[in-house]
Amino acid sequence: MTKPLIVVNFKTYASASGEAAQLLLEAMEAQSEGPATFVAVASAFDLAPLSQASTHVEVWSQHLDPVGLGGFTGWLEPTTALARGAVGSIINHAEHKVSLEHVEQLLSMLPEGFPVCACAADVHEARALAALNPTYIAVEPPELIGGDISVTTADPSIVSDTVAAVKAVNPKVRVLCGAGVKNGRDVAKALELGAEGVLLASGVTKAKDVDSVLADLVALL
Repeated sequence: MTKPLIVVNFKTYASASGEAAQLLLEAMEAQSEGPATFVAVASAFDLAPLSQASTHVEVWSQHLDPVGLGGFTGWLEPTTALARGAVGSIINHAEHKVSLEHVEQLLSMLPEGFPVCACAADVHEARALAALNPTYIAVEPPELIGGDISVTTADPSIVSDTVAAVKAVNPKVRVLCGAGVKNGRDVAKALELGAEGVLLASGVTKAKDVDSVLADLVALL
């Protein structure tokens, strides 16, 4: 049986960038033999050093653009990200929204088997993204991102409804949930609601004791 997925978005937090990102990755590596699969979603600037240091934790990009090598100043070109060690990516995060066309074009450019997690704000957007056949869809109500209340507590129906909607469109797509996820109870509840993992950020990246938080996230699995 596939392990639940715990995807940690490093964003551009000072506590998850540069040397701090390396320390965070080391803490995640220490939990990688446990009951969950950990993924580090890194800044483009940290892709190479983190991917070189990682042995068990997958390192993903925080965003990619459907462009090739050429005159595309400021865009994140996929083949360069792959060459720097990215083995997956998230797309359409609430803090970096893109169009469905962007997602569709990007998916068509990526190699087979390269995992992409498309983020959705609600069931409607998740349903539309499912038709594009990403590997994962993470439902994250934007008003709960970075907050103290998990989506699994504030709005559990959006998780179960998203799972049902996505599976109805495309049974192959795996559903994650995020926004406010902080502890093992949140992870366990997400799985109970039908999700196959979680996407979180500040609950880990801003933690005073990262090792304890990571251990707690998997404590009830």
